[in-house]
Amino acid sequence: MSRPWTKEEYQYLSDNWGSKSLGTICRKLNRSENAIHVKVQRLGMGAFLDQGEYVTWNQLLIAIGCTGGWGYKIKSWVENRGFPLKAKQVNKNTYKVVYVDDFWKWSEKNKDLLDFSNFEEYALGKEPTWVKAKRKHDFEKNKKYIKTPWTPAEDSRLKYLLEQQKYTYSDLSKALRRTNGAIQRRVCDLGIRARPVKADNHVRWTDEEFYLLGELIKAGNGYELISEKIGKSSKAIRGRVYGMYLTENLDKVRSILASGNWGDNRPERKVKQYLLMIEEEKQQTKELLTRLLAILRYQYKEYFEASDFWQKDLCQHWVGYCEKDQISCDECLEFQRIRPQYCKRCGGTFYERKETDFCSACRKARKNRGFRKVIRESGR
Repeated sequence: MSRPWTKEEYQYLSDNWGSKSLGTICRKLNRSENAIHVKVQRLGMGAFLDQGEYVTWNQLLIAIGCTGGWGYKIKSWVENRGFPLKAKQVNKNTYKVVYVDDFWKWSEKNKDLLDFSNFEEYALGKEPTWVKAKRKHDFEKNKKYIKTPWTPAEDSRLKYLLEQQKYTYSDLSKALRRTNGAIQRRVCDLGIRARPVKADNHVRWTDEEFYLLGELIKAGNGYELISEKIGKSSKAIRGRVYGMYLTENLDKVRSILASGNWGDNRPERKVKQYLLMIEEEKQQTKELLTRLLAILRYQYKEYFEASDFWQKDLCQHWVGYCEKDQISCDECLEFQRIRPQYCKRCGGTFYERKETDFCSACRKARKNRGFRKVIRESGR
């Protein structure tokens, strides 16, 4: 005889159907999977995957208007950018699911990666406040620029305009309704040698323009719309952004800026980024490198017993003494670096003053092989 259901069991099933696994529910209620399924059907609670605070991976992509390229998104979104994709097991089958709250948190940090123009409002339920502005921004961008594949007519027009040698990237962008980046890539793909006319880049940026740039970035605008509102080319803006924050990724810049203004939380420069430093940082870098050079030179000379011939291990003219009769390496004008040689056995590069066909490792290997051959022959 079946055991009657209690109010507590009904409540537990209603609260956890779709959020906790079927096995967990069965163990908690001490009932079989069949009994759970029968009760769910009688109560009209729907399929298991339709009842949780999540959607399947395919449902999410369809909801936000993404079609095709799902394998690429697994690589680009999940592996490279930490998309919160989870696995859900139902009746021995595993499904890829995404919790809606996790999706909103991730998408806020990766706004530039997503296009919400085809994302129906409230398709995933309640939306964060920033989504409305993002959707409007994407509508404006897609209304102005086209993303369809280039046609032969567009290619011909692009070639013609470039041959005129009087249009900048911004002019071409307005004429062709393509972004500056799309035009630049197409020019390279077609192998066109002509390039757009360079815009006047000698106009200094004002403090108001820098402040506006920071506010537009924080508001979630892309490079093309920022270009329109500031009156600078998108390439110029990309250069300014990279010069300040060492990345062109606007999502990363937003996370660095947080609630601050343009220039706040500026990343520390490395030596290889010397050209992106301000004058004070350049001067400090020069001083530090000068000190480092002096320390290395002192240690090098000390390592070689403070010898005046501190470059002897690198010089072709050192044979236990200086062949050029110099009194020290500091005053020597005859220094000649040891010439590289190439081993005929392994093909590697090695440095020795005496010319030889094999490097030291190969000479040793050939010598050992000769010893083994002698031992084998003598054993016969």
